[in-house]
Amino acid sequence: MPTSVLLIVNRSRAGVREHIDLARELIARYATVRATIDVEEMPTTEPVPAAPEFDLAVVLGGDGTLLAQVRRLLERQKPILGVNFGRLGFLAEFDWDSFVVHAPSVLGGRPLIRERMVLSATVFDAHGRPRFGSSAINDCVIAAGPPYRMIELAIRTQDEAANGNTVDEGPDLVGDGVIVSTPIGSTAYNVSAGGPIVHPAVDAIIVTPNAAHSLAFRPVVVPATIDLSIRVLKANEGTAVVLDGQLTHALHEGDVVRVVRHPVRARLVGNPSISYWRTLLDKMRWAAPPTYRDRGP
Repeated sequence: MPTSVLLIVNRSRAGVREHIDLARELIARYATVRATIDVEEMPTTEPVPAAPEFDLAVVLGGDGTLLAQVRRLLERQKPILGVNFGRLGFLAEFDWDSFVVHAPSVLGGRPLIRERMVLSATVFDAHGRPRFGSSAINDCVIAAGPPYRMIELAIRTQDEAANGNTVDEGPDLVGDGVIVSTPIGSTAYNVSAGGPIVHPAVDAIIVTPNAAHSLAFRPVVVPATIDLSIRVLKANEGTAVVLDGQLTHALHEGDVVRVVRHPVRARLVGNPSISYWRTLLDKMRWAAPPTYRDRGP
C-alpha cells in the first residue's frame, strides 16, 4: 500500500501558500495525501490535536513550525519531515528543491529516519502536586521574567542508573535562570548562552546557566539517565518555565520543575544529502576561519 501522508502547513510563512498545491501534487505521485491541516486552525497548546491515521507527516514551514508539530505528534511515533520556508532551517533538513529530489525515496517508504532524544518537563507546586507538564524538543528554560530581578534556583540531580534513589546535592543558582537542553536543541538558546554543541546522536542533557551571578558556574553535560529537579527559591512576578520558546507556564516560590528524558523519541526524516557537520558549517558558520588576505574574499 502507498504511504499515507499527513500534510501540515503554516500559511503565514512566506512561500508556503504558493507551494501547498505543488506539495499535494508531488506527494500524490508517490504516496497518498491523507489530510491537509493548517497550523493556524490547530490548538496552540497541548494536548495533541486530533489527526487521522497516517504513516508520515510532512510539515511546510520553519523550524518553529516543525518544533510545535513534533511536540504535538510525539506520541504518535510517526516520522516527520520538515520542509523549510523559514530563515534558518536547522531542524527542518529539506528545502523545497531537495524535497523534490528525494521525494521518491522519502515518500516511497524508504526515508532516512533520525531518532532523537527529547525531554519531559513537569511542574509541581510547593506541596508536591503536579500542575503542568509537556514534552520539550529543544529545551526547557526557567526564565526570570519581569521585573527582571535575579532569581534563585536550587538544582538537584538523581541518577537511578548510577546511585539508586540517592539525591545529589547540586548547586544553587542566582541569575537570570537556567537552560536545560536536548542535544538537538544545543544549537538554539543553549549555544547563544555559551553552552556546548552536542551531537544529536548523543543521549545527554545539557544544563546551562543564564547570566549566573558567578564566575565559576559553567555549563555541564550530564547523562540522559539523570532526573533533574529545579526548585524555585526566589522568583519574580513573571518567572516562568518556557518549553521550546512556545509553551509558557508561570512559576512561584516553592515550585519544582522536574526534567527527565522523555520515554519516546522524536522520529525526524533526514536529508541523505547532508550531514550534521555540513549543517553546522553552512547554517551556523561553525569554525569559520578569519578572512585572510591571501585567500580571497
